Amino acid sequence: MHIYNLYKLLKEELKNGSNDLVTRTSGPVIRERIEKDIGKEEDGAIIALDFSKIGIIDYSCADEIVAKLVSRLLSNEYGDRYIVLSGLNENQKENIEVALERKDLAVMAENRDGRKILLGSLNNYLKETLNLILKKGKITAKDLSEIMKLEANTSGTRLLNLYKKRLVKRIDETMPGGKVWVYEKI
Repeated sequence: MHIYNLYKLLKEELKNGSNDLVTRTSGPVIRERIEKDIGKEEDGAIIALDFSKIGIIDYSCADEIVAKLVSRLLSNEYGDRYIVLSGLNENQKENIEVALERKDLAVMAENRDGRKILLGSLNNYLKETLNLILKKGKITAKDLSEIMKLEANTSGTRLLNLYKKRLVKRIDETMPGGKVWVYEKI
């Protein structure tokens, strides 16, 4: 996992002495710096945006940084990479979640206590599937089909949709009987 210290980026890019991410105009400055750095990461990289030393992030900055990064990630502008948020407090989570929900986006996050959570919009059956992956660590379509009593194509579609939303990683593993996609938590 590659950790991007947003406080450090804020100090380097804006040089305004603040520890808050506020205003629509400051958001693109930070996002563009993150995008430049993401481009240097290898395929499959998990990038953690660390908010632990950030004070507040207002809605407009959450929209400019987080929502736009996630949107571009989903349109494959960054290749096979993943973004997670870490070190969030309750106020930060609330503003980021509103920005994501308004664009029907979702991202994995980690509270300051280390608990993994989902922020944003995701339908209930995908949430249920994601929670199972978070609990088990990794799963195949066959496993999901057996555990949740689903048709094979339904379980495969659910897992593929979570992968396309970059909420889980997908790797191919050789198992008895051939290669199979394995979906794992990020």
